[in-house]
Amino acid sequence: MSLPALPTSTQELAAVSATQWAAVLAGEPADAALWIAAAARLGSLEAQAVWGQWLLDGRGVERNPAEGFKWFLKAAYQGHAMAMNMTGRCLENGWGTEIDGPAAAMWYRKAAQKGLDAGMYNFANQLAEGKSVPKDEAAALAWYRQAADLNHAKSMTKIGRFYENGIVVEKDLDAAFFCFEQGARGGDFRGQFNYAGMLAERGRMEEALQWLRKVPLTATPAYMALVGSRLRASPNAEFRAVGEQMLARAAAT
Repeated sequence: MSLPALPTSTQELAAVSATQWAAVLAGEPADAALWIAAAARLGSLEAQAVWGQWLLDGRGVERNPAEGFKWFLKAAYQGHAMAMNMTGRCLENGWGTEIDGPAAAMWYRKAAQKGLDAGMYNFANQLAEGKSVPKDEAAALAWYRQAADLNHAKSMTKIGRFYENGIVVEKDLDAAFFCFEQGARGGDFRGQFNYAGMLAERGRMEEALQWLRKVPLTATPAYMALVGSRLRASPNAEFRAVGEQMLARAAAT
């Protein structure tokens, strides 16, 4: 489907259908970027959040994290949940702005309270680590559970850690196994690694190997370097081979 005509007024923007908007997002990036930028300037909060992300990533436009942060912040102040979350991400990581941990935590909390699963997850991380907010593992678990109820795979993996280590809740390896499996099947690379580990502990080596091979498909270079080193020390030759592959991929990224 071709892109709709570039909107020049709020009336034209209001007439754009969900199908047309989807066509824009799926369109050729350089052309789509012009459309999204125009919609953002006309006041569309969704477009402002998307335009911020495209500027941050350099999708269809020259990468400009500082400008991307401005658009996230603009939409965040108007109540857009994902923009709130991304404002937090920028402030936490110094993307296009100075690092400000307390401000990042504040925006994560606002996104969480808006019902955004990613905001719940990020705010829970702050609470679990005591990062820019007082450490509160019970509150962190509560937020992870809320996000998990929305099928947030990373949060399922985090809950598994609570059960695996007996944090806040009674240690329960069967519950941890279930949570890691759900995180893994939801596409979380940490869940995939943890699930593979528990499968291996239960003697299900071939299944474990299958899940380990999925980890590099989405894992960050830092995570591949971390777990690749662990796997390289495994007594299992096939696990060692996967570890070597992860280390090589991490080094090449």
